[in-house]
Amino acid sequence: MNKRWTVRDNADDEVVKKLAADLNIDTVLSTLLVNRGISTFDEARYFFRPDILHLHDPFLMKDMEKAIDRIDDAIAAGEKMLIFGDYDVDGTTAVATVYSFFKERYENLEYYIPDRYKEGYGISTQGIDYAADNGFTLIIALDCGIKSVDKIDYANTRGVDFIICDHHLPGAELPAAIAILDPKRNDCEYPYKELSGCGIGFKLIQAYAETHDIPFEEVARYLDLAAISISCDIVHITGENRTLAHFGLQKINTDPCMGVKTLVEIAGRTGNNLSISDVVFLLGPRINAAGRIDDAKHAVELLISCDEKLAREKGMMINTHNAERKGHDFDITGEALNMIDSDEELIGRKSTVVFNEHWHKGVIGIVASRLTEKYYRPTIVLTRSNGHVAGSARSVLGYDLYEALCECKDLLIQFGGHKYAAGLTMEPENVEAFKARFEEVVSATIAPEQLIQQIQIDAELRLSQIEPKFFRILNQFAPFGPENMSPVFISKNVYVSGNAALVGAAHIKMSVMQEGTAAFDCIAFNHGEYLPQLKPGVPFDICYSIEENVWRERRTIQLNIKGIRI
Repeated sequence: MNKRWTVRDNADDEVVKKLAADLNIDTVLSTLLVNRGISTFDEARYFFRPDILHLHDPFLMKDMEKAIDRIDDAIAAGEKMLIFGDYDVDGTTAVATVYSFFKERYENLEYYIPDRYKEGYGISTQGIDYAADNGFTLIIALDCGIKSVDKIDYANTRGVDFIICDHHLPGAELPAAIAILDPKRNDCEYPYKELSGCGIGFKLIQAYAETHDIPFEEVARYLDLAAISISCDIVHITGENRTLAHFGLQKINTDPCMGVKTLVEIAGRTGNNLSISDVVFLLGPRINAAGRIDDAKHAVELLISCDEKLAREKGMMINTHNAERKGHDFDITGEALNMIDSDEELIGRKSTVVFNEHWHKGVIGIVASRLTEKYYRPTIVLTRSNGHVAGSARSVLGYDLYEALCECKDLLIQFGGHKYAAGLTMEPENVEAFKARFEEVVSATIAPEQLIQQIQIDAELRLSQIEPKFFRILNQFAPFGPENMSPVFISKNVYVSGNAALVGAAHIKMSVMQEGTAAFDCIAFNHGEYLPQLKPGVPFDICYSIEENVWRERRTIQLNIKGIRI
């Protein structure tokens, strides 16, 4: 698939030069900073030297005092509290964090994760009934609840109070809960809006600790779980999230909780240098697999465990579920690809909506992501679930999927999510009408360039600029993730040094140089079709990120090629 190469050129030259001089760094590096909204020495120091003191006062969040007061009342009266959370990574890490923190200080609480298949996403009637029937009078809902107006009304009739800790966009009406902690509320002045669901839970226990003179070290014990949620829920790696991720990764790499330590070992990872990307691809799928294949409670049991034997048992079970998930993923992706490629009408559309009532609901989100990668257009994968049709949706850069679904809401039972990912439910008889409406909406609102995958390039670089100091400072831009992606550079008129070789079925390994520079090792994943054109002496352009490659304890700089232009 052809991709658009777009070089960012919005950095003010004078600001770039001054910042480079103030920091004594290359102007390419100061350009990266300015493009990330960092234009002064103090802002750069804040960026490069995260400090746990940079965390905001949790009481700046709307309703935080109400939440702490209600928890205090519950504990004083001996009420039963239920920690309720979603079944994905963000939800399970949030539940593990809040449950573990309060369980050490109060015995009369349990946790509850809704069944993905019987109850679906978010606060469920079954969960409320479980609480009411078993004497729970307070539910702390994590990573869900902001749009559960009817469910909270029902809970109030059953004598169950709610504290909602969510990070999703509210609807027109807020639920009638005791407290609603969500920085995205219009009336919330909390200075950082992009916390994960677990991040909101972390702020709740931070507030409780401050109120009760509990040392912050007792809260910091859960930074590893916060970092996992931030990594896997694809929230911005900026501001407070960057601070939480920075110190959370440190904890994962030096002193993780028993469950995380076990999961890292089972994933086969050694060493102490896990990155955000490692968390996303090694830990996230395994934690998610518990809820996709069996029961997300197993993930919580792993993450709260202090017993090595139990943690190992739960970790191995989750690893088995992950292997099963991979099988479903492979099979369903293959079926969906065949469905699209054999249908001329589907191939020509601006959107993809595919439905098979037998597909496993637990992996349709993964399949939607793979189809979006392949065809690069807004994509929805649908399957049958509990008499309804459930779907998972993914979008492309710049296109607001949530707004498109709003235009189809009369055909849906419910939907929720954000700009780039969403879940939805509809009646089976509405599937065909929904396919037509969604395609109509996307066709009318998506720009042609949004249907061409973009490689966003941070700056042009001569290979001679890649020297130890440059690379050392570049590494300090980590942790990388949304809004702070690993920088991508373009170098023009490079040449193959020696010979390029095919690795596996579709990858290229080679060394490149520019006139007068040293040669740099490169890996170009899924660029095998370019191999016949990569001849010595033939100039071409590359865009790439710069990485450290470790092989048999030898560390070298490697260029990870994102695009080749001849």
